Amino acid sequence: MTISNPSAIILVPGLWLGGWAWDEVAERLARGGLSPVPVTLPGLDSPTARRDGIRLFDHVRALLDVVRGAAGRSRPVVLVAHSGAGTLATAILDQAPDLVRRVVYVDSGPVANGTIARPDLDPTTVDVPLPTWDQLEAGGASLAGLTQEMLQHFQERAVPHPAGPLREPIRLNNPERNHVPATVLCCSIPSEALRHMATGEGMFAPLADLTDVRYTDLPTGHWPMWSAPDALADTIAKTAQD
Repeated sequence: MTISNPSAIILVPGLWLGGWAWDEVAERLARGGLSPVPVTLPGLDSPTARRDGIRLFDHVRALLDVVRGAAGRSRPVVLVAHSGAGTLATAILDQAPDLVRRVVYVDSGPVANGTIARPDLDPTTVDVPLPTWDQLEAGGASLAGLTQEMLQHFQERAVPHPAGPLREPIRLNNPERNHVPATVLCCSIPSEALRHMATGEGMFAPLADLTDVRYTDLPTGHWPMWSAPDALADTIAKTAQD
């Protein structure tokens, strides 16, 4: 089914990734008549890109520019945030909630005011390389569904993540961000468990502040754009039509 004047679907990857991570998902969305816009943030375009001096402000501004440009060409966008990009999505909703008609958190979620992704980072650290697979899994990032070929591709294409955005606190001022309709795609954590976590005081607590939120299970690992690209694209497409 072709959708008349579809909203742009902004695809924001998590740490160490560029817009290339969405290739299969974007291709399927485009075949369905949708308008995917994969995003590569400053410092993540290549291993040789300059990453010193990049701040959280730079990533938020870059993403906001993409959202404004896409919204100007059509209508309020669908903002898809994977993993650590939940911080950036929260910032965009705080600054421009009128430009987003739905936010989709892929194994991710909103963050609270003052959140720092990596408070342990030394002030002199310029970037953070991709950890080992054991380190990722120990940190709660499931590799379920990823073949050795996929892991090799991940390792070859991954770029060290700028440290600046990870050690700065996010500053939020606009409660209207909590009224933007949200869909949470639950991949490595089942929706039942995530709903329970949202009632506590941990990293998922901000989910409880959302006034219009749906939970959808997509059982796979933390990188569904590779382990289940068709199912992820179809779920995003369905959500974009709501």
